[in-house]
Amino acid sequence: MHENRTQYPKKKTQMYQQLQELPKKYKSFALVKMNKVRSSQILPLRKTLKNEVEFVSIKNKVAQKALEDLDIPGIKEMTKELLDQCLFMFTNMSPFKLNVLLAKNKIMMAARGGDIASIDVVVPAKNTGIAPGPMLTEFKEAGIPTKIDQGTIWIAKDTTPVKKGEAINEKLATLLGKLDIKPVEAGISLYAALEDGFKYAEQEMIIDVEKIRNEFSQAHQEAVSLAIEAAYVTSDNISQILAKAAQYARSLSTESGFMTNETKEQILQRAHAHAQSVANQAKDYTPN
Repeated sequence: MHENRTQYPKKKTQMYQQLQELPKKYKSFALVKMNKVRSSQILPLRKTLKNEVEFVSIKNKVAQKALEDLDIPGIKEMTKELLDQCLFMFTNMSPFKLNVLLAKNKIMMAARGGDIASIDVVVPAKNTGIAPGPMLTEFKEAGIPTKIDQGTIWIAKDTTPVKKGEAINEKLATLLGKLDIKPVEAGISLYAALEDGFKYAEQEMIIDVEKIRNEFSQAHQEAVSLAIEAAYVTSDNISQILAKAAQYARSLSTESGFMTNETKEQILQRAHAHAQSVANQAKDYTPN
């Protein structure tokens, strides 16, 4: 007969307590699906974001129990996302800023069969230090010219076996790994996040920083142009408004023949040109 468990392993108890405390300590709580991430991607992020983000890896069953027992707005909605193994992130920054930081901290990784090259993969001419044998066939299949010198395989010249955007087959991926060439750029992104009771889905947290920067720049320029056109004076546009007003005043003075020290030369030139035009028309005039 099955008996109800009254004690749990110490490690699980500690994980439960940890996940009970962290959502109360931080403003934001985010999830990353680990099935989309390699473990080698996490360590550099831990170091980079050490003072800003707390990373926690906890089994889903323990996490679900811990979160369900919390009285925090929106937290129970987050438990519905625990379908795959997740990495938990706790921080006081917004999920949007965190996602941008994660996108900036991409790393180059060794390839697996089927991965897409993030760059033109250049295999440089060098001594590989690999003894001749079956490896020669792998180099040949990859189209990398080699020679044997001093008992090792040398790459004869710089070669590009795969270009950016092309798939890397399994044999080439293995070969590149032995040459310590990392052709795949990898980053991680948030799958779901909770901030101040609001839950955000993956697509809602994707921000094109460059696009938004350009939109702000364009909006600023349009606002400046509108303010100048409407003569709405601010400390930023007063010199442009005065310059436009001065140019308009000069044009009006010249057009109306109202002489000032600044416009008399233009008015006289205009009058002279007009007089010449009249004289030319009079000269060409033939009375009936």
